[in-house]
Amino acid sequence: MMTHNANEVPLMFQAQISGRGQMQYIDRHQENPAYRWVDEWLEGTAQRLPNLLTKQNTANFRKKECKITWRFVTNSGSDADFIRPVIAANGFPFYPGASMKGAFLRACTHEQAQRYCGSKNKNGDTEPGILRFHGGYPRDATWRNQSLVDIVHPQQPWQVKNNTKNDGAFALISLYQPTLVFAISSSNKLDETIWEEIWQIWETALERGIGSRTSAGYGQPVKHSQNKLLKIWLHGQGLASKLLDGSEEFRPNMFKAALRGHTLRLFGGVTDAVTAEDLTNELWGGFKRDGAVAGVLGIAFNSIELELSEYRYRNDNGNWVSMPTYELEEGILTLFSTCNLSENESKRLRTLAINLIKFTLLLSGFGKSWRRVDHRIFFNDYVRNQVNPMIGCHWEFTELSKNLYYPINKLSDITVFLHNLRERNLRDWLQIKQKPLRDTPAPWREAWHPNNVEVWGRIARDEDDCLAVRWFHSNYNTNASIKGSILTGRINQIGRIWHRMYPRYIKTEDGDLQRQGDEFIELLTIFPNREDERTRGFLEFLAQHRRFTQLYPQERRL
Repeated sequence: MMTHNANEVPLMFQAQISGRGQMQYIDRHQENPAYRWVDEWLEGTAQRLPNLLTKQNTANFRKKECKITWRFVTNSGSDADFIRPVIAANGFPFYPGASMKGAFLRACTHEQAQRYCGSKNKNGDTEPGILRFHGGYPRDATWRNQSLVDIVHPQQPWQVKNNTKNDGAFALISLYQPTLVFAISSSNKLDETIWEEIWQIWETALERGIGSRTSAGYGQPVKHSQNKLLKIWLHGQGLASKLLDGSEEFRPNMFKAALRGHTLRLFGGVTDAVTAEDLTNELWGGFKRDGAVAGVLGIAFNSIELELSEYRYRNDNGNWVSMPTYELEEGILTLFSTCNLSENESKRLRTLAINLIKFTLLLSGFGKSWRRVDHRIFFNDYVRNQVNPMIGCHWEFTELSKNLYYPINKLSDITVFLHNLRERNLRDWLQIKQKPLRDTPAPWREAWHPNNVEVWGRIARDEDDCLAVRWFHSNYNTNASIKGSILTGRINQIGRIWHRMYPRYIKTEDGDLQRQGDEFIELLTIFPNREDERTRGFLEFLAQHRRFTQLYPQERRL
C-alpha cells in the first residue's frame, strides 16, 4: 500500500495533470499512483453491502447473478486518459441502470422494447415502459481482494508495421472475476412467465458483453449461445503477463490481440493500408477517420483448468530471476457477433473467423513470446541448466476441437491452404465489402503478400526433432549465425521470423482426422529484409540445406 499524507486531497479529486493526480505516469521503478488511487477509494468505501443486494425477490422486484469470466470495467468518463470505474453511493463500484437498460433494449424486439422500456407516442411524448433497471453490484466484498489496477498496452503498430513504439502502457481500474447481481423492478405485478421472458432478454444482452472493452474479453459471462459464431477448445502453455505491481495474470485479451493482428497482416497483403485498417476496425473495433468503430467480432474466454506458476533461472550476475508462466489444460475461446446479423452474414463471418483461427494455430501462438516455440518442450537442453530465460509458447486444439486442425498428408497441403486463404477467402471478403483489390502490399514489415513473406516447413518425428530452434541460439552453419540479427530480433526490435511446431494430423481414407503419431510440422515464417546480408545468407542456406521445403509462395499452378 502506498503511503500518503492523510491531509492531502485524494487523487480521485485531483486534476489529471503532471504533478497532480496523474494516473498515466508509469515508472517501472516506482509504484504507480493508480495504486494510491485504489487505496484511497477502498478506504472510503462502506463495508455494509447496498440494500439492493439484501432485498428479497417479489412479484414487482427481481434480481439475478452473473459470473464474469475475467475482468469487468466500466468507464465513468471523468478523465480523458484514465479509465476509472462508475462508483455509486458509499463508494461501491456498479454497472449503471441506464447502461443496463441500453443493453436490454438492444436485445429486445420492437414490441418488447415498447412494453418494457417505453416509447414515444404520436404526439412525441415519452411513454415509460413497465420496467425499472437498477443496475448491477458485486455480490459481496470479495471484489476488494484482487488487484484492481489493470493495464492496457497497445502494440499492434510495433508488432505488425514497424519498430516504432508510439504507445506506452496505460492504467485503468477493473474488477477481477466478480459475480454481479442485477436488479429489475416493475411498475406492474408480473407473473413468472413474464419474468422468464425478461431474464431471457437480459441473458441475451449479457452474452454480448457489458461495460467497456467487451470485444477484448472484458465483461463477458460464462454462457454464450445466442450470438456464438465459433467455440474453440484449447490448451497451451507459455509466459504469463505481469500487472504493474509485478503480479502474474493470465490475460484473455491476448486472443483478440493475436487474431486482430493477423487480420491486419492478411488484409495488408491484398489491399492498400487504409482499406486494410478499415476492414480490421470493422471486424474488431477501433478508430477510423470519421470516429470510433464498434467491431462485429468479439471474444470471450473461459479458463476451465488453469495453473499459474513460475520459471526461475540465474542471470549473468548469478541472481535468481522469476518469470511467471501459465499452463492451461483446458479452456474455451468463444468468437461471437456483437450485433444482430442475418443468417447469410453470420455464415460469412463464421467462415472468416474459422480461417483466422486455423491460420493462427498453424503458424503462431497467443500471448507473450508467441513468435517462438516453447523451449521447455522443444529445446530442453536450453532450459535444463537454469541459466537461460524462458522463451516461447505452445498451443493446441483439444480433442473437442480437433476438427479445426488443418490436415497435412503432405507438406504441399499447407501451400494449398495459404494460397486459398489469400486468393479466395480474403478476396471474397473484399468483394463482399466492395473494397479495392491491390497487388502491391501495404508498406508494413509483416503484410502477408507473396513478395513479402516466405514459409518453410518440414516434418519432425517428435518434439525432440525440432531442428531450427538451435539456430536461434548458435550457428546454423559453420561461422554463420542469425542470433541477434534483424531476422531474429533483439531488445526493442521485433524480429522477422516466426517458429512453430504444429501437431500433424492427416485425413484418413474415411475422411476422419487422425493424429500422425508424435509428429509435428516444423514451420518457419519469414518476412525477409532482402537488403540484409545475414538474412540473405540464411535464406540461401535453407534452399541448399534441403531439410526444409519452401511452401509459400510457390510458383506452380495450384
